[in-house]
Amino acid sequence: MSVLDRFQLDGKTAIVTGGNRGIGNAIAHGLAEAGSDVVIANRDADSGREAASEIAEETGVETLAVSADVSDEDDVREMVEATVDEFGTIDILVNNAGIVLAEPAREKSAEDFRKTLEINLTGAFLCSKYAGEEMIASDGGSIINISSMSAYIANHPQTHVDYQASKGGMEAFKNQLASEWAEYGIRINNINPGYIETDIIANLLSDRPDLEEAWLDGMLQDELGDPDDIAPLAVYLASDAASYVTGTSVIIDGGYTVR
Repeated sequence: MSVLDRFQLDGKTAIVTGGNRGIGNAIAHGLAEAGSDVVIANRDADSGREAASEIAEETGVETLAVSADVSDEDDVREMVEATVDEFGTIDILVNNAGIVLAEPAREKSAEDFRKTLEINLTGAFLCSKYAGEEMIASDGGSIINISSMSAYIANHPQTHVDYQASKGGMEAFKNQLASEWAEYGIRINNINPGYIETDIIANLLSDRPDLEEAWLDGMLQDELGDPDDIAPLAVYLASDAASYVTGTSVIIDGGYTVR
């Protein structure tokens, strides 16, 4: 088998939460281009169907759109059941769904703090739990969590202590799950993006345009990242090319955390 052959995902099935836009959509496209069938799971049914249809048309793979709130256990269970009913298996899970609620810690409500953790961290747990059951029953698989460089640093000048907590927790979650599920042939890895041009970043900048200059001043490269910068790493981690990679995190941040 050649090096490039090891990156192919033909015959695989992937679930991408939050795959209707941004980083999740770029990853879903990348996995499909490598040959994997793709399930787009997100709360807004219309945008999910649109994204799934576009991927199928552009790549020729089979796709499915499932409306699901990752913080709702029943929704997650039904998402997994729909995927297995349609494709018979789950080989790849990308835990990408997430939110950012930018408020100073002293103004943050307990309700908002819990909401962020429920979606960003508990959601990753629930999706991993139910998709993992299917992986355990078959030949293993690959779970990729979209974490953040925020797991390792204090973001500045914006303020979102709940987001930092959720991403820091995802690092410990990854380590423990990789340890527990290695015996089943399931690999768990994190991708930790920096400032990537997504709707979340656009919303932050619409309220605080000064943030971009502050971010760029801290980078080794002179521009924000693109969602397509993340997709190739996800394809690698999902594929046999990364068969000896588990329990690791890869930062893609234009050199921001170097300084």
